[in-house]
Order: sequence, then C-alpha cells, then structure tokens
Amino acid sequence: QVQLVESGGGLVQPGGSLRLSCAASGSIFSINAMGWYRQAPGKERELVAAITSISTNYADSVKGRFTISRDNAKNTVYLQMNSLKPEDTAVYYCNARIQTMREPLYGMDYWGEGTLVTVSS
Repeated sequence: QVQLVESGGGLVQPGGSLRLSCAASGSIFSINAMGWYRQAPGKERELVAAITSISTNYADSVKGRFTISRDNAKNTVYLQMNSLKPEDTAVYYCNARIQTMREPLYGMDYWGEGTLVTVSS
C-alpha cells in the first residue's frame, strides 16, 4: 500500500513561516503529480499548490508567499509557507497521483491524513 506522511504543521504567528513535508512510501513506480490542499473550518477543501514534471500552479491567495517543490529521489513534496496570515489557518492535506502495481498505467490519487496549520497571535 502507498502511504503519504505529512509533517511540519503547527502554531505560528502572523508573518511567520512554516515548511510542510509529505513523503510517499510503498511500491511506487512513478509519481506523476503532487500537491497540497487545505480545508478551513466551515469551508470547502481547496487546492493550494500543485507540481508536475513540467509545471507548478498556486491558488491566487498564496501566490508570492508559498512555494511548492519536489525531491524525486525521496518521493517527497514540500510547501514552504512564508508571510503567513490568519486566513491561512486550515488543515493541509497532501495529495499525489501515483502509479503502482495495482494501477500501473494511469495511477490513482492518494491522500495524507492532514496536518493542522494555525496562524494566530
């Protein structure tokens, strides 16, 4: 089975920084795309940032403040979050489209359990 393990969440003051990490493990042939979603209390889950081999994209609300990156050798995706605002408070979920023995051609989506980011003074 494939697992996504997230880390790096916590409490930070407005203007501060955090770096989230998500490591994929298991019988992985290839990771086609990885990304971060978040869900704030009372709101729908939204895409924060995503990365493929050819592109990255960001939600308008985080452009210029967040940076997504990958370490392919470690099957890990990172989200560097700078200039954090209270409205960034949410549970952040790692997502990956992964090719495995079970789904070797097109892959399927996997999700982490989520890590809580709280931005408050």
